[in-house]
Amino acid sequence: MSKEVLHVLSEFAYTAPAIERGYAGQTLYVNVGDGAIAAKPVTEDMKAKFTGGRGFDLWLLWHGVNDDTRWDSPENEIAIASGPCGGITQYPGSGKSIAATISPLTDVVIDSNAGGHFGPYLKFAGWDAIEVQGKATADVIVYVDGPAGVVKLIAAPKDCPTDTHELGPWLLQHFAPDDEDKPFVSFVTAGRGAEHALMGCLNFSLYDRKRKALRYKQAGRGGIGTVLRNK
Repeated sequence: MSKEVLHVLSEFAYTAPAIERGYAGQTLYVNVGDGAIAAKPVTEDMKAKFTGGRGFDLWLLWHGVNDDTRWDSPENEIAIASGPCGGITQYPGSGKSIAATISPLTDVVIDSNAGGHFGPYLKFAGWDAIEVQGKATADVIVYVDGPAGVVKLIAAPKDCPTDTHELGPWLLQHFAPDDEDKPFVSFVTAGRGAEHALMGCLNFSLYDRKRKALRYKQAGRGGIGTVLRNK
């Protein structure tokens, strides 16, 4: 089965910009409820006052929610960003992704971080951050294809697993069918455990070239994985 046979709910084409001083100059907005996908500009004010992944997350979250938003409200967001040093191998820890949301544990804004390849790959694909809003009526996949310059919201088929240890190989099969493509795919998931606990984790993947297998890093603070499963 290849990715072409999957049902695409909405699609957004873009041209990946050149990275300048660590910034792509745009952030990605996806609403899994109504299918909206859009690019938002990164202003000089954002870069000056909200430097880094955490700052961008908080900026996006601030402008996405309101005074009455709770963790399970449709307008609550999951924002994931990589700072201006993201993906630069000269700096230790530059592979980190920073995620933020309104926590189901505390009902206030929290952030958490994880390693893996997702943050740098998102940057290389032309995005300084991604924000996910809304609630889907069924499981969906947000697919960012940097080389092709397209973002797709895809309906997860019935045979798509939910738990990360099974979902990971399934995603590789569909989005990286050739072995040489596997190291260049990364994804963020949360399994069924996050549906039954308020402390669910986000799982950030990386493909281990030596082991030829997937590994995962967790953003475990605040129950952000529970927010993802709720969406």
